[in-house]
Amino acid sequence: MTVGIDPGTATVGYAFVGGNQKNPTIADFGVLRTLATEKEFMPLRLLEIAKDLESLLDQFKPTKAIIEDLFFFKNAKTVISVAQSRGMILYLLAKRNVEIISVTPLQVKQALCGYGRAEKKQVQEMVRRIYSLQEVPKPDDAADSLAMAWMGLV
Repeated sequence: MTVGIDPGTATVGYAFVGGNQKNPTIADFGVLRTLATEKEFMPLRLLEIAKDLESLLDQFKPTKAIIEDLFFFKNAKTVISVAQSRGMILYLLAKRNVEIISVTPLQVKQALCGYGRAEKKQVQEMVRRIYSLQEVPKPDDAADSLAMAWMGLV
């Protein structure tokens, strides 16, 4: 089982998949949400993400994780909070001896669309096709996680 994770603080995308790249199967996908208000204390948001993700990791027992690497953010406050979330997620994965592979958004676009500057809609459509879904998965974080998880399949 491979897990794809799109880290964040308000929303963390996840996808648990099996099979191989030619015939992938989805076990579960979605998003973990926390309150996106300034009033919500960051450690409590991280704790909420950790509890929810630990439950999923215990349920699906992935052996490999593909997690999005940090990329340039215009807002320094945003990059710091996402880095905190990503660090906590990496800890949870390492604690379970899950093989961790970091990928950039450019690498995901290149792998799925053959072009590193592909539009988000192109990636989402490729995810729909790869997994033979009726509709593009929503929200975007879940679709991104499915894309990353597919990259980890062999």
